[in-house]
Amino acid sequence: QVQLVESGGGLVQPGGSLRLSCAASGNIIKTYGMGWYRQGPGNQRDLVARFTALGATAYADSVKDRFTISRDTSKNEVYLQMNSLRPEDTATYVCNAEVVAHGTPGLLDYWGEGILVTVSA
Repeated sequence: QVQLVESGGGLVQPGGSLRLSCAASGNIIKTYGMGWYRQGPGNQRDLVARFTALGATAYADSVKDRFTISRDTSKNEVYLQMNSLRPEDTATYVCNAEVVAHGTPGLLDYWGEGILVTVSA
């Protein structure tokens, strides 16, 4: 099994910064795409930022120039530096990884439990 564990959430003031971390562990052969999504008011999961399987980055328009995604492929970890946070960024942030693992038929999506980010004065 593959487990994704997020950390770094919390409460910050508008304009503040926060750094999220996600570590994938388990019987991982290789991790491909990794990224961050957030659950909005309707509990939908919308893209925040991610690395594609080929290593390119993609950002939601709403976070461009404010958030930066990075990763350490050797550790199967991905990070999200969030700057200039706005109340609208308040959400549960969920880590996602595309992983080939021992005992699985191929590339599968795995999701963390999510961590809450609250941006409020």
